[in-house]
Amino acid sequence: MIPAVRIRRRHKARLAAWAAAYQRHSLTFLRASVGLLYLWFGVLKFIASMSPAQDIATHAMSVMTFGAVPGQVSGPLLALMEVLIGVGLVTGRLPRLAMGVFFVHMAGVFATLLIMPGEVWLHAPLVPTMEGQYILKNIVLVVACMAVATRKLARR
Repeated sequence: MIPAVRIRRRHKARLAAWAAAYQRHSLTFLRASVGLLYLWFGVLKFIASMSPAQDIATHAMSVMTFGAVPGQVSGPLLALMEVLIGVGLVTGRLPRLAMGVFFVHMAGVFATLLIMPGEVWLHAPLVPTMEGQYILKNIVLVVACMAVATRKLARR
């Protein structure tokens, strides 16, 4: 057999073995990577002026609660929520609680698109502002967490 053909076959076999190993653990990697993002962004919200989403997040919470939760309270509360989601996803501990908090958080995030249109849309609904883009990219996180959350249900 020609050496180049052998090398290609070996390479293809190694790639197939790697792909099979990755497939077995892909949801774990997905869960941990979303968790790391949440942990990172949550920690940033604890540090004044470090999170680019801090202002819109605290303003949205104030609007959603009709001013009952001021920014000084909602900022740390949102940070804590994100850190808890992150820790839950990274460690795999209390997954139902982490997923529940995640989906409540996402409901609030996406509600912002409706309750604060002047801040998230240049021309509704097709041209988002930078803040709107920041919110819309969460569709990917929702789909990722749906895959993680439904993992055990699919096994039954």
